[in-house]
Amino acid sequence: MKMVIFVGSRGKNGRTASASRALLEGFVEAGGEGELVFLPDLNIERCKQCQDDGWGTCRSEGRCSQEDDMPTLIEKIKGADIVVFATPVYFGSLSESTRAFLDRLRRIAWHEKQEGIAGKKALGICVAGGGGGGASECTGELGRILATCRFDVVDMVPARRQNLDLKLEVLKLTGKWLANSI
Repeated sequence: MKMVIFVGSRGKNGRTASASRALLEGFVEAGGEGELVFLPDLNIERCKQCQDDGWGTCRSEGRCSQEDDMPTLIEKIKGADIVVFATPVYFGSLSESTRAFLDRLRRIAWHEKQEGIAGKKALGICVAGGGGGGASECTGELGRILATCRFDVVDMVPARRQNLDLKLEVLKLTGKWLANSI
């Protein structure tokens, strides 16, 4: 059983990374294996809407024509049993690296012949700092995007700076639950 967690934060020791590690720790303790992938470290270009109709090879072939790290990330998704998207909350929304990745992914996943994404189990984590007020809105946005990608969204976890210690415990238990339920 394999989990891949895409982390949209540059802070490898920050709140979003801590939340991701707690989920992964529970998953591994229950017999799974997994990895953290920090999106800001990768070359992920924004969608160029290649053709005049706003689409491109994403619609016709289920792949992006840009040459960056996206194909490797798609293969990681296809090779996992569960995919997790963890983002810090910026201005009540997704981080820029998470948004760039998901904007491209939803176009690729929309291709009718795309195999290995549609129906795959997914989970979202949105971690807000500051006042923490944007976690719920961000979770809703992330959930809608994952549904557009046709993932089977099994849970969405909002967290905020003020309740992160509690959410870390919840995420560790969630990791165990996922390993035992997949």
